[in-house]
Amino acid sequence: MKDKTYSVLIADDDPLIRQVLRLLLRGSEYDVIGEAANGDAALAMVQSLQPDFVLLDIKMPGLDGLDVLKRLRDMMMSAHIIIVSADSTSDKVQRAVAYGADGYIIKPFNAGVVLDAFERCLSAPDPRPPQERESRPAPEKP
Repeated sequence: MKDKTYSVLIADDDPLIRQVLRLLLRGSEYDVIGEAANGDAALAMVQSLQPDFVLLDIKMPGLDGLDVLKRLRDMMMSAHIIIVSADSTSDKVQRAVAYGADGYIIKPFNAGVVLDAFERCLSAPDPRPPQERESRPAPEKP
């Protein structure tokens, strides 16, 4: 286990998916600090909890995941956002990337796929503008 612990918010309308993701992350350097069952709750929780990572489903009641992603990026939220979805159509993936997603996990998934997505985010260069980097430090790299 690494010295740094990263906070994670899981946003998915399926309680079983939330439970599986929580269990996959247990025992790693990732600490699940919140769960949301819809887009509106996810948006509010990201704003209040300021997690390092957000696992975000696309299809949720209220705001869908792409709307939440776009709003978070418009608000300059610095969390790493990884889309988790059964929808792997190129349109959804392209929109998620255009809106600022840091990763995309296709359901069904396994522990290796999930943890690899986190590691890819941590190893990527920090894309935030300098003024944002000063206001909130980027998560430490492993």
